[in-house]
Amino acid sequence: MSRYRPPSAPSSAYITAAGYARLKAEYEHLWHQRRPEVVKALAAAAAEGDRSENAEYIYRKKELREIDRRVHYLQKRIPELKVVDRTPADPARAFFGAWVEVADESGEARVYRIVGPDETDAAQGCISVDSPLARALLKKREGESLRAALPGGERELELLRVWYE
Repeated sequence: MSRYRPPSAPSSAYITAAGYARLKAEYEHLWHQRRPEVVKALAAAAAEGDRSENAEYIYRKKELREIDRRVHYLQKRIPELKVVDRTPADPARAFFGAWVEVADESGEARVYRIVGPDETDAAQGCISVDSPLARALLKKREGESLRAALPGGERELELLRVWYE
């Protein structure tokens, strides 16, 4: 049995203005504050002598690798992003950046925001524009019904409200 997995589809390059600012701030923090601190701590740990049994040295190397991995990702991703910061021509429809309120068959209502894949946060209701739910919601108007293929199975939903900040 092979370990090969076909490459995943590229994610959308859209992001809200607030999400873009958060990514830039994360990059600045990692590159200008966190990384120099870790490099100093790594140098101090390396100066202690035998590196093979030095837990602090091993930990700091791992931490530096993780920071460098994230910085590398952000350096490649940030220039690709397209900031969407204006309301669409038809604000009654759900598009990128919209807050939506949907109700399922039982009448339970939930609020989501359609955002880019780099700023998804399930705890705050921010769903990726590439997700099955967001794809089902796109271009729908208030009051319309839709079917969405969710992890728990296909569900019938009603779009109750759409608004933009």
